[in-house]
Amino acid sequence: MIGSNETSKNHDHNGENFRNSLDPLPSGRMTDPREQQEEQTQEDESQKRSAEQLQTESWVLAPAQSLWTTEASGAVQLRIEEMCPEEPITVHQMFMTSVHKYGDLLALAMKKNNKWEKITFSEYYHCCRMAAKSFLKLGLERFHSVAILGFNSAEWFFSAVGAIFAGGIMTGIYATNSSEACLHVARDSRANIIVVENQKQLDKILQIKDSLPHLKAIVQYSGSLEIKLPNLYSWEEFMELGLEVSEKELDDIISSQRANQCCVLIYTSGTTGLPKGAMLSHDNITWTAHHASRAGDMQPADTKQESLVSYLPLSHIAAQIYDLWTGIQWGELVYFAQPDALKGTLIGTLREVQPSSHMGVPRVWEKMMEKIKEGISQCGYLKKKLVTWAMSVSLEANQKCTKDEEKSFLFALADSLVLEKLRAELGFCNCQKFFSGAAPIGNETIQFFLGLNICLYEAYGMSESTGPHFMSGPKAYKLPSCGKVVPGCRFKLADVDADGIGEVCFWGRNVFMGYLNMVDMTMETLDEEGWLHSGDLGKTDDEGYLYITGRIKELIITAGGENVPPVPIENEVKKEIPIISNAMLIGDKKKFLSMLLTLKCTTNAETMEPTDDLSLEAVQYCRQLGSQATKVSDIIGGRDKIIYQSIHQGIVQVNSKATSNAQCIQKWTILPRDFSIAGGELGPTMKLRRAIVMKMYHNEIESFYKE
Repeated sequence: MIGSNETSKNHDHNGENFRNSLDPLPSGRMTDPREQQEEQTQEDESQKRSAEQLQTESWVLAPAQSLWTTEASGAVQLRIEEMCPEEPITVHQMFMTSVHKYGDLLALAMKKNNKWEKITFSEYYHCCRMAAKSFLKLGLERFHSVAILGFNSAEWFFSAVGAIFAGGIMTGIYATNSSEACLHVARDSRANIIVVENQKQLDKILQIKDSLPHLKAIVQYSGSLEIKLPNLYSWEEFMELGLEVSEKELDDIISSQRANQCCVLIYTSGTTGLPKGAMLSHDNITWTAHHASRAGDMQPADTKQESLVSYLPLSHIAAQIYDLWTGIQWGELVYFAQPDALKGTLIGTLREVQPSSHMGVPRVWEKMMEKIKEGISQCGYLKKKLVTWAMSVSLEANQKCTKDEEKSFLFALADSLVLEKLRAELGFCNCQKFFSGAAPIGNETIQFFLGLNICLYEAYGMSESTGPHFMSGPKAYKLPSCGKVVPGCRFKLADVDADGIGEVCFWGRNVFMGYLNMVDMTMETLDEEGWLHSGDLGKTDDEGYLYITGRIKELIITAGGENVPPVPIENEVKKEIPIISNAMLIGDKKKFLSMLLTLKCTTNAETMEPTDDLSLEAVQYCRQLGSQATKVSDIIGGRDKIIYQSIHQGIVQVNSKATSNAQCIQKWTILPRDFSIAGGELGPTMKLRRAIVMKMYHNEIESFYKE
């Protein structure tokens, strides 16, 4: 069974092709058996030394005078206290502990030639060491970065861990970045080596390489090299380089690393201004991988091996903690999705793999919801009625039932007759935990999945808190909260108003070191006592559940001085008017509120750009109202009076629930295309980039306020 806890002797043939593809030896080269034996002996001795260090050495921290630094080579004081007294460890120590526990278990699975090829944790560790030695051979300097640009893969993991083993700093670059955006990250992080996925990503780097003074080499991990250039290596050539570096040289660098030094840079997605490099220490990574994942009820492999599908951008902290670091910490089996996962192949992979847990950003869950709704709408009358009945029973049961109560017989019947089959269609037969992170998720989406008997556990945090600081889970689930603070962490609300709403501030071992080379920004985010200010507004209840109510920078303050959080109003519009895809509220320093709207449409499968064609759900909405529209252009500009009237009525309905006249939407317009990553309106994790949208649609916004 896929995802089972088989030992290596039962799956040697599964990994054979995968291992061959990672073999550092060039094809056709005959190797001396004595050489191979000597290399293996060296690595065995290295592992033995590492094990002895783990058991006997009291790991010393690097000298530090402050909780923060902005220098790549700097060190910080750790927030070790009564609530989280665990001994700090490095990434290498965490990996070595897992190799000793889970060495023979399967760790990574990649589909090649239509077959899943897998390797064990011991093999995974070996490949990371080989990559580390190759980075050293290419001249990776201490505290300089290895930047990785491409879709999730085993090579991405080997490069990330190998860069840290070699004393560098691992830096992910979003695969959707332009060459200019790549330039900022690579130059800011002083990248010595850039690892790219394919020719498309390589082209971006070739355009900017002359502007990167620290760059020494480029490595391409997928596909053959189309051109031969100095210091450009295929993955096979790259892995071969490490053979010339001794195990001792690598071990000396590993043993010099300290848990309070930087090992990872996470670049904020840049919804406003240039991305900032959030510096994360070894302790940030290892502590969070251990504690936050346990708050989400992830199990260690010696209890039950978890399996998951890696598809979200690894340059984002949510996916990196969930897929990469937690995977190592607990011995999880990570399957890599196809590069076109978000273009439609993800569900096929989920059906094959049947993971035990799954994470999505809100937009992924929304797209899945839209797909299911389309499928239901195409069912026959009786089947549609049956599905609607089952989902309403499940929703009611999940809303009413406390965690200690048993659900009714009627619910059990609905689940076994209908909902189990629907979940199986999504690949969620064996999935026990479903997570949503990186952005706030709408209530409609949560309610829809409760109707499928799927509880979406929301994780809330920041790049600067190494991912989750609050978690929902089986033991901490209360709608519409984002759970309770991760055990060992603390929080407070600053500048609390009369309604109990204040800025959410974080404290814990997961709080970052500082922004690379940005003293002012670091001091603005970390206060004098070391609290991390999130910029988010929230309130808590008596049980300690956190409810996010808005974002300080997103908060609209009208010309009349009224404070208006935009997200609840935007979500209400999308709920009230099912044809609306995106809604963005306008009104900062304005006399009244207005809104930009986009319609649900299909996307180009290759470019992921929105098309002019309405989605099936949108077309059906039009038909129900008596409109024959099939395209966005059929509707915009007031051409379809039926749809405009329907949207007007929806806005009136939303306004009827407003707490004051100042919170009513006075004017709105439909834009000619939906927001997208490709168009620039959405960031890499599909967050709305408000400042950019304001610039892009400046003329439309100004027309609202002309006298």
